[in-house]
Amino acid sequence: MISTNDIRRSFLDYFASEGHTKVPSAPLVPQNDPTLMFVNAGMVPFKNVFTGAEKRDYSTATSAQKCVRAGGKHNDLDNVGYTARHHTFFEMLGNFSFGDYFKDRAIELSWNLLTKEWGIDPDRLLVTIYHDDDQAAEIWKRVAGLPDDRIIRIATSDNFWSMGDDGPCGPCSEIFYDHGPEIPGGPPGSPDEDGDRFIEIWNLVFMQYVQEGGKIVGDLPKPSIDTGMGLERIAALLQGKHDNYDTDTFRTLIEESAMLTGTSADGEHKASHRVIADHLRSSGFLVADGVLPANEGRGYVLRRIMRRAMRHAHLLGAKEPLMHRMVPSLVAEMGNAYPELVRAQALIEATLLQEEARFRQTLDKGLKLLDEATADMAKGDTLPGETAFKLYDTYGFPYDLTEDALRSQGLSVDRAGFDAAMAEQKRAARAAWKGSGEQASDEIWFDIADEAGSTEFIGYTGTEGEGQVVAIVKNKARVDSAKAGDEVVVLTNQTPFYGESGGQVGDAGTIGNDGGLRAVVSDTSKPLGRLHAHHARVETGEIKVGDTVHLAIDVDRRDRIRANHSATHLLHAALRNRLGEHVTQKGSLVAPDRFRFDFSHPSALSAEDIAAIEAEVNAQIRHNDEVTTRLMTPDDAIAAGAMALFGEKYGDEVRVLSMGAATEKSYSVELCGGTHVRALGDIALFKIVSESAVSSGVRRIEALTGEAARQWLNAREDRLREAAATLKATPEDVPARVASLIEDRRKLERELAEAKKALALGGGGGQAAGPEDVAGVKFVGQVLDGLDPKALRGAIDEQKNRVGSGVVALVAVNDGRASVAVGVTDDLTGTHNAVDLVRAGVEALGGKGGGGRPDMAQGGGPDGAKGEAALDAIRDTLAKAKAAA
Repeated sequence: MISTNDIRRSFLDYFASEGHTKVPSAPLVPQNDPTLMFVNAGMVPFKNVFTGAEKRDYSTATSAQKCVRAGGKHNDLDNVGYTARHHTFFEMLGNFSFGDYFKDRAIELSWNLLTKEWGIDPDRLLVTIYHDDDQAAEIWKRVAGLPDDRIIRIATSDNFWSMGDDGPCGPCSEIFYDHGPEIPGGPPGSPDEDGDRFIEIWNLVFMQYVQEGGKIVGDLPKPSIDTGMGLERIAALLQGKHDNYDTDTFRTLIEESAMLTGTSADGEHKASHRVIADHLRSSGFLVADGVLPANEGRGYVLRRIMRRAMRHAHLLGAKEPLMHRMVPSLVAEMGNAYPELVRAQALIEATLLQEEARFRQTLDKGLKLLDEATADMAKGDTLPGETAFKLYDTYGFPYDLTEDALRSQGLSVDRAGFDAAMAEQKRAARAAWKGSGEQASDEIWFDIADEAGSTEFIGYTGTEGEGQVVAIVKNKARVDSAKAGDEVVVLTNQTPFYGESGGQVGDAGTIGNDGGLRAVVSDTSKPLGRLHAHHARVETGEIKVGDTVHLAIDVDRRDRIRANHSATHLLHAALRNRLGEHVTQKGSLVAPDRFRFDFSHPSALSAEDIAAIEAEVNAQIRHNDEVTTRLMTPDDAIAAGAMALFGEKYGDEVRVLSMGAATEKSYSVELCGGTHVRALGDIALFKIVSESAVSSGVRRIEALTGEAARQWLNAREDRLREAAATLKATPEDVPARVASLIEDRRKLERELAEAKKALALGGGGGQAAGPEDVAGVKFVGQVLDGLDPKALRGAIDEQKNRVGSGVVALVAVNDGRASVAVGVTDDLTGTHNAVDLVRAGVEALGGKGGGGRPDMAQGGGPDGAKGEAALDAIRDTLAKAKAAA
């Protein structure tokens, strides 16, 4: 039996041999169509090529494209597990011509592959065409020899394709396989066409017209071809099966599920095993393409898929998490064709395990509540919407999971009641916000969020993408459009721009389109914590609500921000390793040119501390380990050793960043919603440039990474070289040369001070004016201009030695201020106190206080012109003290 992998390979090889370029599958998250939740058809990645907006170096191509239909208008979720051909994940084989060949070549290629390469019986094949496409009918007769009764004309839109109301369009031709009269059903276009006898296996789209406003206005300048063949359907046919779930890939996964649960792969458990197999594929591929479970957007759709499969695992009696154990089988089946599965295997397993472990904690409670609510209900009854909302709000049950759980019982859910309960919750949240002190003008963000929902952030895995404009704000009011020169805030349904939060600054970049729009985004904020608001200036063109625009961040700026943000995590770990586990983050700023990191620590870091921390961080950078991301509950993350970051508000799930090598676990494990490097080597270099105090018990480090760190080090080296040149020394000898100069200067300063003191005290001989008699006490008093106040104490001691018994008072005047010192010989301290005398002098100088010991005291005042008055005040105090004695 030919395998599914062989069929995929032979399809691509066939068209490659016919001159087509093999194009790898695009990611499941659309890069060029913001209206799509996921890539849902093989032509989606080529959309801009068909419209002429994008040029590639080939005119024909072939691909096996990953597709998901589980959200939005293209949603097969409810039917998966209960039909033979509905899937959330499927592969679309296709061949494409961008203005190269047209109908005749497309029909010839398809017919030859089916009947000659794959050996399908031509008598089992029939085709449909658009009812007036006589050209296609003639080609089918000529190439395949099909009679008129096997070329069925369809007049409906089923056989006319368009990219939208504006753009390329054209008729289709679908190829059907007849499984035989033993299976009920009629050919396409017949009353019983919905039966399973005739199965569509390939659709050929002939793009030949251009339409505007839903009406054809002319011929397409370069007619093109877009075909799509479901790999699962053609695999069933070539493997002799009528049911996609009986093909080799599905059967392997289904039997794995049956083995792990100890149940039969068929019979009453058939639907559950099929759901698990299908949803494992979609979950695995979505995680591999960067989607993680969340409560909104694509992550919410992924969570619905996962939890639907996990509920079916519960129905099968699985006592422990099941799906993560099946990932190796998935990778073994499909990893050769899609190497991203191999690369992401560990992340897929961890994500499924964490999600299922968490869901199982609440599943029993939720199902019990559901059983209680439906105990008295009969088949055909409707569950109140309030009950469904409680399951969603309290237990995390998606609405459609409740629907699915009740489906087998013949019960439905009051959707209107559910929506009303959801609206009431939003109203209450808005009312609570109004009372929180926020500015009333910011209520505009609630209006936008209510209408358009939260912004889908696609910037973890990409730096550009398409978005649909959902709102424009100018001067705090909503507007429909903006033109060149306008300063506006633009909101789109999805964006790669990171909104400022968690210390990381917002992204900058451009918004544009093919109509001449260019808006420069200077910053991105995050109103309500769930909208990404692009603060932009329109330079050219016009932007309108509803436009599809191309969003591109400044990649170099983002790369520098990512390096700085990842470095804060490494720094945090290094600080804790060096200083102790009391170190916790107290704040941060992550900008493109630098970062700062505040942390708890009681004292300044030594030079040895800083050197050790730098060395440890740079060692991790050189190891160049990958940075991994997991989604966990905050409690589970912290229990697993993750550090919670200061100032972050955490919801039901958090992104857990692990980076660096360690003996038992990753070097750094932290909760963080920011953007980070893919591998630590991207940081390149780490350098601390300052360490200082912020407040009591909080220190701040400022640091640089990458090119900024290199430039800083180069600038320091340049200054060192300049200093060496000035000193006429080598850079290596600069420290010793500077130390010698400093010692020489100190020696000269000492000699100068001695000379100044000697000069001030008596013209170079060090002898002051002779003592005078004040109330019978020898008194030496002198005003000294330019004497360093530090030299007063030594001068006082010299004069006391010379006078033998008496009082010495000296006033040093410098820059308009005066310092006064008084010395009393030991034999007089019983009757005269130097402190009392100096205070009298200080007061005369316009100052206050003064202090010391009975034999020596010093003080100062602002008025140096009153030096002699200070000496007179000391004399008076000395005389009064003698009289009082």
